[in-house]
Amino acid sequence: MAKSNHSAVSEFILMGITDSPELQAILFGVFLVIYLVSVIGNVGLILLIQISPQLHTPMYLFLSHLAFVDFYVTSSAMPNTLANFLHEVKSITFYACAIQVCCFITFVVCEMYLLSIMAYDHYVAICNPLLYVVLMSSKLCIQMTASTYIYGFTLDLAQMVATFSFSFCDSNMVNHFYCDDVPLMTLACSDTYIKELMLFIIVGFNILCSLLIVLMSYVFIFFAILKIPSVEGKQRAFSTCASHLTSIIIFYGTIIFMYLQFKSIHSLNTDKFASVFYVVVIPMLNPLIYSMRNQEVKNALKGIMKSCIWLSSN
Repeated sequence: MAKSNHSAVSEFILMGITDSPELQAILFGVFLVIYLVSVIGNVGLILLIQISPQLHTPMYLFLSHLAFVDFYVTSSAMPNTLANFLHEVKSITFYACAIQVCCFITFVVCEMYLLSIMAYDHYVAICNPLLYVVLMSSKLCIQMTASTYIYGFTLDLAQMVATFSFSFCDSNMVNHFYCDDVPLMTLACSDTYIKELMLFIIVGFNILCSLLIVLMSYVFIFFAILKIPSVEGKQRAFSTCASHLTSIIIFYGTIIFMYLQFKSIHSLNTDKFASVFYVVVIPMLNPLIYSMRNQEVKNALKGIMKSCIWLSSN
């Protein structure tokens, strides 16, 4: 890779989602509503877990970190995207672009492994309930959670250095609504083959490893559920896993579609709309999925609401 010539590009111009002026105001309103719902949902879920003693379990510790990651994924791109809907020139500085890439990669990797850790947590809870407290100790939970952030940041640092060591001298027009690795590589003057191979291997390795943990956990869970004698017990076990499985299908489907396509069929415009789903929609859906389908979360929320009503009436 050629060394960077930062004097050639001091800022990037984001092409955004659409060129149509008529759609800019509409999209601004839609994205603003989704972003506010996402922020309220994820921050609210974190606060609910923190203040509800009945939710102080490993499963909800991981869920609070998933909400934290979703909040930062959407917040790394959405404020600038919303501002750009109102501006004719959608610019972002070189260093702000680097920070955006840094945040995005770190938290994508974190979410990937948090979902796999949550799958392992479900496996222990359903297959080894008597040993759950021992196998999922507070120390182990903290170590596993911390390792996802450390690993994510380490990978991100390597990816970011590789991306921003290119010379961006031909154009500064990024065919995206936020700074991402793939569209930035198309602007590089230097050879990107090693970087493309690096990205494919890293993304493929992490998807394979995290998905393997998820699949192995759910194979054991499935056979354990089949052995439960009562229909009510089976329904309760399936209900415990339903929210998590929904998040996994949506998340991995989007990531695989974005990063593991053959180059011959790869399209930046298609990636752009897939990114809307990941950066904008998924962070909004996750708190709704876990709140609407989880009885313990609903009970905790009802308890908080009753307490607030009681305090306001006295």
